[in-house]
Amino acid sequence: MRPIRYARRCIMPIDIDRLSPDELTALNRRIVERLKFLDSMQAHRDMMAFNLGARVSFDTPAGRQLGTLVKFNRKSVTVMTDGGQRWNVSPHLLAPVKDVSPTPTTNVVKNLTK
Repeated sequence: MRPIRYARRCIMPIDIDRLSPDELTALNRRIVERLKFLDSMQAHRDMMAFNLGARVSFDTPAGRQLGTLVKFNRKSVTVMTDGGQRWNVSPHLLAPVKDVSPTPTTNVVKNLTK
């Protein structure tokens, strides 16, 4: 078989019909390990979008939860909700919460309308 060039890589096609059961099992293990590694890298990239102490939100079956990110785990983050519960959440399910504290321009508009 000839190698196939794909995105600057040389990929050798694998004819799985000619592999023995032991070779198929070994190939399967390597594929599973690679998929776990790629999943872990994506979780790490998603985590880096947040800092400890960041205000975040996420959806649960009971509705949207608001809380503070308190810990980075290997594949998830720990969030302490405003209700005092701890949740381990996959970082791709989090959304940042914007601070809605009043700005000086808001106070000026209020003073003008009085």
